[in-house]
Amino acid sequence: MNEVTRILSNIESGEPAASEKLLPLVYDELRRLAAARMVGERADHSLDATALVHEAYLRLGGDQKFEGRAHFFAAAAEAMRRVLVDHSRNRARLKRGGGKKRIDLDRLMEPASATNEELLALDEALGDLARQYPEAAELVKLRFFAGMTMNEAAEALQLSPRTANRQWAFARAWLAASLTRE
Repeated sequence: MNEVTRILSNIESGEPAASEKLLPLVYDELRRLAAARMVGERADHSLDATALVHEAYLRLGGDQKFEGRAHFFAAAAEAMRRVLVDHSRNRARLKRGGGKKRIDLDRLMEPASATNEELLALDEALGDLARQYPEAAELVKLRFFAGMTMNEAAEALQLSPRTANRQWAFARAWLAASLTRE
């Protein structure tokens, strides 16, 4: 059992000091994932990788149970996604009126090039995808929002690389159709 899994188990069993040990152990990896997502964001972006990690970690909360390291990092990726989407939603509402427009998925799948409006549209489409195909949506979240490679995401979801590649191709096609619908 690796150290993260052991600490998560200790947290679940109610050990009081265990949760204090978790953040220092996972912080560097969470920071790396957040930094990968934030590369190329505009210079005046009010969130940086450190703030993203902290916000996401706070959203994980104390009452959530994790089945292991992979489940924890999947939850952290989801928390990062929610932080970024909420941030984009607030900016769109306050500055741009929240209007929607058509989106080029190929350009959008490069995290650094996504605008606030495109991120909101992707989140909406991703919600629809998750309702119908949850595993494909999880793969997109890990790849796009956590910046994981295909192999890292496949491992986190316990998929073979070949299955992950098929799911990725399907999810991209599904999202492209959803985002270009008039």
